[in-house]
Amino acid sequence: MSTKERYESAREMYKKIGVDTGAAIGKLNDIAISMHCWQGDDVRGFDHDGPLTGGIQSTGDYPGRARTPDELMGDIDEAFKYIPGRHKLNLHASYAVFEDGEFADRDRLEPKHFRRWVEFAKARGLGLDFNPTYFSHEKSAGLTLANPDEEIRRFWIDHTKACIRIAEYFATELGQPSLVNIWIPDGLKDVPADRYAPRARFKASLDEALAMDYDKSKVYVSLESKVFGIGLESYTVGSAEFGMLYAKGAGILPLIDNGHYHPTELVSDKISSMLLFNEKLALHVTRPVRWDSDHVVRFDDETREIAKELVVHDAIDRTFIGLDYFDGSINRIAAWVVGMRNLQKAFLFALLTPNKRLDVLQDTEQFTELLVTQEELKTYPFGDVWRQYCAQSGVPEGEDWLTAVKQYEKEVLLKR
Repeated sequence: MSTKERYESAREMYKKIGVDTGAAIGKLNDIAISMHCWQGDDVRGFDHDGPLTGGIQSTGDYPGRARTPDELMGDIDEAFKYIPGRHKLNLHASYAVFEDGEFADRDRLEPKHFRRWVEFAKARGLGLDFNPTYFSHEKSAGLTLANPDEEIRRFWIDHTKACIRIAEYFATELGQPSLVNIWIPDGLKDVPADRYAPRARFKASLDEALAMDYDKSKVYVSLESKVFGIGLESYTVGSAEFGMLYAKGAGILPLIDNGHYHPTELVSDKISSMLLFNEKLALHVTRPVRWDSDHVVRFDDETREIAKELVVHDAIDRTFIGLDYFDGSINRIAAWVVGMRNLQKAFLFALLTPNKRLDVLQDTEQFTELLVTQEELKTYPFGDVWRQYCAQSGVPEGEDWLTAVKQYEKEVLLKR
């Protein structure tokens, strides 16, 4: 059977349970995911030659890592060939492009240092999100925004302000809001003598940075928490409690990363609570394996549950959705494509679920029927609807895209 014939059969099957596959595809096509640039070069960036620091570790030495802005942009273009829909690109400040021998330290970054990224995004209809880079710098060897040294703390406050100005430039040029996500690698390896003071300094630094004048309809600032990191196993300044409470009090967005919690905690279970108390959310989807190891996103139970929560609660438009992982052990372009397509599949799976019907079963305590229906839905012809969406979008339907990526590897990546 052809893709269209299989889709028509699936459409009729879903129709019998009250699901409109055409409407589901249309809604999926409107979901923009922010693809993270740092998968392409193992979080190296372009503003330093030193090691990756700040509790972050990319493992693997697969050939072809992007080394220059042109190489990274070329790889991003290659990845987007195989990803249906129109999306955003997420940048870190360390990906500034300095031209004609110019260099600016992170506290002196300006919109002009990201002009090429804006030109790149504008030509491709992409939006841009942004992240201050508080790691891999000589002044991030200890604490950053929580540092007791006022000079170091001042440097990172100024960096935060610079990033907000740059994001406003992104939003103005591209005609869509830009998310600025703040995450600091501040913490201690061993049991602290004082947990309060570093958090008080962090709060004061954020207060000062966010007091700057910026257009809040163009720039949304979020704060990302973490349970621990390499080198700060005993104490994290930006804990979950700090992040949620500060975001609520300051009127900014909480960002939840599903790798930044204890392994027994599920972000999918947190989303509904967060939606009740926040107008908007920010989300980083990754795949932790025992800890925040940032593996490539799979079409697994938690990814589907995260997508379901946003679909069921009609919260797609209230959420900035991005990916955050970096795997240097496999083809990096394939890593992008797999993760993006898997998150899209998760959203489609949720959109093809008769959610209102399941709600009724739960509210009327028909738990046997609820369980049976949930399980039977897993064998519905979801894949045939996905393939139709890919065909409509002009991208490969199945794994055929890998053949083209391997050819690109042979012709481009292996020659670096």
